[in-house]
Amino acid sequence: MKPPVRNADDGARRGLRAWWADPPRSGVRRLISPWEYRHMRAFALTRLVGGLVAAAAGAVCLAYAAYGWAAFFVVIGLLNLAGGYWYVTVARSAAPRA
Repeated sequence: MKPPVRNADDGARRGLRAWWADPPRSGVRRLISPWEYRHMRAFALTRLVGGLVAAAAGAVCLAYAAYGWAAFFVVIGLLNLAGGYWYVTVARSAAPRA
C-alpha cells in the first residue's frame, strides 16, 4: 500500500518564512506575528487592558514611595498602551475581509 501523498502547501514543508508571510502584510506590519495579525482587535484590547493594569500598579508603587518599581511599571504600561494603540490603528486600516 502506498503512503498518502501530502499536499505541497503543507505547513511543515513551506518553512518558517512562508508561514510568517501567510497573511500578506507590508512594511512594519510584518513585525506582528501572523496569529496576532489574524486576531488584531483581541490582542489590541489585551494590550490596552494590560497597559492600564501596569500603569495602575505603577501608581500604587508611587503612592508607597517605591520609585524604582513605579518607574518600571509605568514604562511597561506606556509601552503596552502604545502597542495597543498601534494594533487598533492597524486593525482599522486593514482592508475589509471578503
